[in-house]
Amino acid sequence: MSMKELLLEEIDSLSQEELLQAINYVRIMKSNRISDLSEIPRTPKPPHRPGSGKSILRHVGKWVGDDLKECLEIVKSTRGLAKF
Repeated sequence: MSMKELLLEEIDSLSQEELLQAINYVRIMKSNRISDLSEIPRTPKPPHRPGSGKSILRHVGKWVGDDLKECLEIVKSTRGLAKF
């Protein structure tokens, strides 16, 4: 199989977004603007923001009842050691 056939086979499996990136790569290579493919700018991914817990606090009310100490004792007596 020729290099061109291999390339066409790979192109057939790309998504629309990946096709757009591939077109940009080919245009950059043809224009010789950069010689190293690792320098080609990539589409940035949105930053990952870990949850703050604030959203769940909107739905949680205040403790109601007189059994807080009893509940805490149950939790302390039944929890196990964490295994990592």
